[in-house]
Amino acid sequence: MKTRNIERIFIGLLLAVLVLGSLPTQTFAQAKYPARPIQFICPWGAGGGTDRVARMLAILLEKDLGQPVTVVNRTGGGGAVGHTAGTTAAPDGYTMTIVTVEITMMHWMGLAQVTYKDFKPVALINFDPAGVNVRADAPWKTLKELLDYAKANPGKLKATGTGKGGIWDLSRAGMLKTAGIPIDAIPWVPSEGAAPGLAEMVAGGVPVVTCSLPEARSMIEAKKAKALAIMGDKRADIFPDVPTLKELGINWTMGAWRGVGVPKDTPDDVVKVLEKSLEKAVASAEFKDFMVKNGFGIMWGSAAYYGKFMADGDKEMGAIMKEVGLVK
Repeated sequence: MKTRNIERIFIGLLLAVLVLGSLPTQTFAQAKYPARPIQFICPWGAGGGTDRVARMLAILLEKDLGQPVTVVNRTGGGGAVGHTAGTTAAPDGYTMTIVTVEITMMHWMGLAQVTYKDFKPVALINFDPAGVNVRADAPWKTLKELLDYAKANPGKLKATGTGKGGIWDLSRAGMLKTAGIPIDAIPWVPSEGAAPGLAEMVAGGVPVVTCSLPEARSMIEAKKAKALAIMGDKRADIFPDVPTLKELGINWTMGAWRGVGVPKDTPDDVVKVLEKSLEKAVASAEFKDFMVKNGFGIMWGSAAYYGKFMADGDKEMGAIMKEVGLVK
């Protein structure tokens, strides 16, 4: 009997040691996140506004998290390729995506099945209104002159700046409809983003680019392009001489936003780590200086806020796109 009791006690102690021994290991494993490099997917081309913001965030996150954060440009399909890649990655916290406003638009157009619901929100970081840009030597000095020309010569002008149904395409469509001009008066030519669109415009391929003023800033400052208007509630600090559409009698506002998302099944504790690190990055002097110098608007939103923001935006975009005839 004594031998059996001793065996039972021994087995019990062994099990206790194994159970207790496993707890610190699990806790340690969780505490170590991230334990390896993180991939940061950017659905848009290198050199554009989204790419530059992503790379700035990557630098700051890398410093805070202690692991390399590498930006990978996955372009195509008006943002569909990169966003889809971000949602289908392993939900382990080692793939993030800089999610853009197009996530609330692509599915309405039938361009992709991916929606904001396929991401778990981490944080909202930015908002920028659209601008109307032309070559510096273009004959139109004002937006009115441009729109009058388009109305009198439907189809002769073309615009670009993103893929079909992207935010800058919708900005163009909404502006024309609100101004009482047929949407096809200035047809859309799809591109992989603002940077290649602006390069095409400067080269003489297309006469109009709708994109944010920060994205067009280098071309404007180099006297290769000029902005005729901005689709915001107020003038941009970087170009205070550029009027808003509302000032010109066109009651239309539209802009792009950027946030960070991870695959929807990513553990909440991992999301909290990333959210905290992003909040620290966005609040840093280095990030603020970068955003101000580049003319990007800072708009912080927690994971909870960002989730509601995307849901509300998706509903609003659906209504707008139906109104302008872009919903399939």
